[in-house]
Amino acid sequence: MAKKKVNEEAAAPEVVEVTIPSTDTKEIIIERKEEETAEQLQEELSIAQKLLSLYYLQQVCSKIDKILVERGELPNEVRDLEDALEGLKTRIAKYQADIKEIQAKIAGENAKIMEAQALIKRYTEQQQNVRNNREYESLAKEIEFQTLEIQLSEKNKTKHNATVEAKTEEIKGFEEKVNELQEILNQKKGELKGILAETEEKETELRKEAEVYKSKIEPRLLNAFERIRKNARNGLAIVQIERDACGGCFSTIPPQRQLDIRLHKKIIVCEACGRIFIDKQLVEEHEKNNQENKE
Repeated sequence: MAKKKVNEEAAAPEVVEVTIPSTDTKEIIIERKEEETAEQLQEELSIAQKLLSLYYLQQVCSKIDKILVERGELPNEVRDLEDALEGLKTRIAKYQADIKEIQAKIAGENAKIMEAQALIKRYTEQQQNVRNNREYESLAKEIEFQTLEIQLSEKNKTKHNATVEAKTEEIKGFEEKVNELQEILNQKKGELKGILAETEEKETELRKEAEVYKSKIEPRLLNAFERIRKNARNGLAIVQIERDACGGCFSTIPPQRQLDIRLHKKIIVCEACGRIFIDKQLVEEHEKNNQENKE
């Protein structure tokens, strides 16, 4: 009997415990996956929006650059002429101050001469009343000394007058140059005013539009964009891929990197020139959607 009981226990089937997910658990898993997909989509959308904002900011900046090119070197020429005029006027003022200072020195020399002449006259009169040769010779030396003082003052006056004359002539030359530059400046300002009248309103509108796009871009990315624009020869900071190459420096872009650019999951820059890439299809789709919305 004991043997039979053992055999029956051995023949009994093994029981395996299986946990079947409940309906609630399945729904939680599905919701979690949907949330992850939504977050991923939102991240991609955010990167795409940033790229589009940069792209359209670039378009506006390029239009402003074109306006500045149309103005040419006129603003710089006007600024240089104004600086040159200011420099000449400052020099004229300096020379005029020097002349006043030298004229004061001339007046001082004249005063010395008059004083010396007065002393000579007095010493000469005193010589008529001397009591001995010693007093006479002493007065004679004083007269001789004052005569030398007059000669020295006359020499200094001659030198000062020559300096005044030279500086006066230079001032005349500067004034002629000022009149000449002023005439050129007025002409250049007139030309610039005409160009500004044609382009200033458009430039103001473009700069306002640029500020709108800048407000949509985070400061760190905007700073990078402006730094790239400043260093780029053609002012392009964000470019598309043209014929498998960078639209800025024309370096070849590998297929895998082109795929990453099309996915726009992150901002990618050219390894050669540092410009930011934007997918051409992204721009076309955005413009197509805008056109449909307008219609």
